[in-house]
Amino acid sequence: MGSEPLLLTARGKGGRGARRRITPVLAAVALASVLALTATGCGSGDPEANGQASASSASEGDGKITIPDDIRDRLKKHGIDVDKWKDGAWKNWDRDDWLREAQDYINPIIQGLWDADRMQGAEDPDRGVQNSDLSGDQGVTDPEPAPVDAKAVPPTYHDNVPEAGKVFFDSPEGTMVCSATVVADPAHPGRSNLVWTAGHCVHAGRSGGWYRNIAFVPSYNDQALSAAELAGATQDELAPYGVWWADWAGTSDQWIAQGGPTGGQGAPYDFAVIHVTPEKGGSGKSLEETVGSALPVNFAAPAVPRVESITVDGYPAAAPFDGETLYQCQDRPGRLSINASDPTMYRIGCTMTGGSSGGGWVARGADGEPALVSNTSIGPVNAGWLAGPRLGEVGKGVYDSVSQKFADQ
Repeated sequence: MGSEPLLLTARGKGGRGARRRITPVLAAVALASVLALTATGCGSGDPEANGQASASSASEGDGKITIPDDIRDRLKKHGIDVDKWKDGAWKNWDRDDWLREAQDYINPIIQGLWDADRMQGAEDPDRGVQNSDLSGDQGVTDPEPAPVDAKAVPPTYHDNVPEAGKVFFDSPEGTMVCSATVVADPAHPGRSNLVWTAGHCVHAGRSGGWYRNIAFVPSYNDQALSAAELAGATQDELAPYGVWWADWAGTSDQWIAQGGPTGGQGAPYDFAVIHVTPEKGGSGKSLEETVGSALPVNFAAPAVPRVESITVDGYPAAAPFDGETLYQCQDRPGRLSINASDPTMYRIGCTMTGGSSGGGWVARGADGEPALVSNTSIGPVNAGWLAGPRLGEVGKGVYDSVSQKFADQ
């Protein structure tokens, strides 16, 4: 896939939605570009399990881009008419169509869609855990940790946590938001376009399909302006390093098969990797070159009793937070077992709320260097603690599949 994504012009602003549901993503994508359009579908993390077709597009006399009929037909098989999509057809969340499309991740760029109003109006993911959700726990679960107050990251965020940012997307419930982290790409050292987040921030799990219009904004609200100060803010002020659209995504089979809207369902495998491309093209710099940093991912982190401290980043959006400010919690992790047959999760005390989902969990290795070891997945409805999955071989498989897909580009 050597093409840039199709740039579509948004006609009118989307409404501010209700709270989102989140779920995993498996690698599959349909992209269109000024030069070419590629339609691709594949299964959970298998870099070979996909079919691909590409064709050059032609320009009409007025400069508009035309998409070859065979590519239009391929997209229509997934219920997508490119012309109607840019006019708002993506808002049609017919459940049967959505489930039918669940095997494919389709995310053509709609230029200008993520303006300041839509970004500020995005809701949190609502992954609260009721006590009853954990009543059947097996395996090792440590006592519930004491709450740790989340602390606001000093501005500018880019100077302190350059890898952190927000993921925006549209779901059947409305416009939604998660947190995410720029991570290193072994196929492109120093030039990564990979972002790590939660599976529920890209896919609805067992009862739904892929979310739409997924985009990443690094160092969102870099100056840490208040909600009042942000009134009338421009997209450039909220997104100083640009808006980066997902053109590929991967998540675990387990999240897709088990993931649910609340509680611990699928949580031990609730992670995703997104490959992104800049909305406005630009200088040709990668995401890592643009922000100046990308975290390595540690898939063999020490057992919980040997981890002295984990730092968690995120943009909590549910009360008492407003989603505009980057926060951190730091605590020694404990263990949370949702099911004895699944990996034991990390758990820390932290008062961050919904919206922090997908945010990076960072620990220092034996070499003293920081690495991503997890991401925020679940927490109780009244806040107080957060839990994130141990990554392991399944996480590495998702990560490697996304990296390898773009290894030759």
